[in-house]
Amino acid sequence: MHVTFVHVRIKPEHLDAFLSAIRANHEASVQEPGNRRFDVLQDPADPARFCLYEAYASEDDAKAHKLTPHYLAWRDAVADMMAEPRSGVTWRGLFPAG
Repeated sequence: MHVTFVHVRIKPEHLDAFLSAIRANHEASVQEPGNRRFDVLQDPADPARFCLYEAYASEDDAKAHKLTPHYLAWRDAVADMMAEPRSGVTWRGLFPAG
């Protein structure tokens, strides 16, 4: 499995708009054929910080995700909401097996 932890910090005044945009991206992403998980996590101590846990069956599936209309729409919609550039860290998922 190909797993990415995406760390996101938004400007607090954009919280509601960000939640709406990430919900739409989440709902479409979990429908992708290679998607295994797409969790949206919020820091309880800092509601403007998020971690996205994205698990795909393969690296190719993860790359395909970044070409989908819903991802591209999300990326463009939230660009000005970011307090800092988002960062992703890739892991190889072992268990459960893809």
